[in-house]
Amino acid sequence: MDKIKMSEDIDHDRRRLVGTAVGGIAAASAFGVFPARPAAAAEGDAIRPFHIDVPEEDLIDLRRRIAATRWPERETVTDQSQGVQLATMQNLARYWQIDHDWRKIEAKLNALPQFVTSIDGLDIHFIHVRSKHEDALPLIVTHGWPGSIIEQIKIIEPLTNPAAHGGSALDAFHLVIPSLPGYGFSGKPTEPGWTPVRIAAAWTTLMQRLGYTQFVAQGGDWGNAVSEVMALQQPPGLLGIHTNMAATVPAHISKALAFNEAAPVDLTAEERRAWDQLDFFYKKGLGYANEMGNRPQTLYGLADSPVGLAAWMIDHDDSSQKMIARVFAGQSEGLTRDDVLDNVTLYWLTNTAISSARLYWDTTQISTGGGFFDVRGVNIPVAVSAFPDEIYAAPRSWAERAYPKLIHYNKLPKGTHFAAWEQPELFTAEMRVAFRSLR
Repeated sequence: MDKIKMSEDIDHDRRRLVGTAVGGIAAASAFGVFPARPAAAAEGDAIRPFHIDVPEEDLIDLRRRIAATRWPERETVTDQSQGVQLATMQNLARYWQIDHDWRKIEAKLNALPQFVTSIDGLDIHFIHVRSKHEDALPLIVTHGWPGSIIEQIKIIEPLTNPAAHGGSALDAFHLVIPSLPGYGFSGKPTEPGWTPVRIAAAWTTLMQRLGYTQFVAQGGDWGNAVSEVMALQQPPGLLGIHTNMAATVPAHISKALAFNEAAPVDLTAEERRAWDQLDFFYKKGLGYANEMGNRPQTLYGLADSPVGLAAWMIDHDDSSQKMIARVFAGQSEGLTRDDVLDNVTLYWLTNTAISSARLYWDTTQISTGGGFFDVRGVNIPVAVSAFPDEIYAAPRSWAERAYPKLIHYNKLPKGTHFAAWEQPELFTAEMRVAFRSLR
């Protein structure tokens, strides 16, 4: 298919990759107070079909860059305490250069209904799959970093057609899966200010533009932040939210962790495990967020080296990084080598390593000092799924205090930060149960 030239205000990298197919709320949260601006009337509400068409020369260049990687020496320890191990990255690079096929995931994405619409001056890319059940519940699902819309591909069919996957037609969803601003095929902001508060307002505009007068929202990582801020904004029609990375940490726990104090003696076993997970993350796992929150523009190496980008992305958290290392060592896990590299390749081809990192910087500028997992004061129905190997698994006791209208809580037997992607059957079963009372 011939690529149709897109408008000049769309960034160069995305313009090379894709062609269009024919055819005033103020919210207070842990992120501080920031005015969310409605979409300007002048930009219209057109929804344009979207098609991915990566030039072959970009894929040739990617493989050339992988082959030209200048490798460091091996780590001086036998574990992963110094970061992603050399053997893991060399296994990844070998597979990426020789065996990974971007065209497979490109075809899979192009088989889905994809669109772009301009909201608040920025192009927002999204997948929109309507269930064959007309009375299905509209649901907007938001990814995080280092994720993308690729995280949600495995949940589309089970949620839109639940009867074919062990569920009931009564539990069907109409799905909207947007790419965050600066991520994937959405536009790259050219000014500061695209924070979860502004994104949340944009998502409400998107759902209204699609004709949904009632809907629910779901997210983990940044997706949870956006969903919780939507709940704080309380737009008409938002019935409830679901999270797999809940913000439930009590103030005294957050303070003790921040000041490196001892754990309170009255923690339950479940609460103590959450403490230990958070303590490890804040001491040893937060480096990427600190750098992107402080100096995202400095990360030029991520835009220049595909192997550097891959190492940065897979070292997100201890559990998922170890799982990915096992995958590239030949073990069978919830994610495959292609899953991991489909996502990294999307970041590479769209050149979004730095534009995505700016979400951390933008949010830091409006922060009131609250932690990412601190209670935000959400007072609409909330469902929580606690996966054991997430950055932290929210205890039931904390969830009940954080969400006065908690409608569902479940502790799952397995699952990491990429729950929807890694454990789609567990995840979709949770979603069906979580929102049943809101239909």
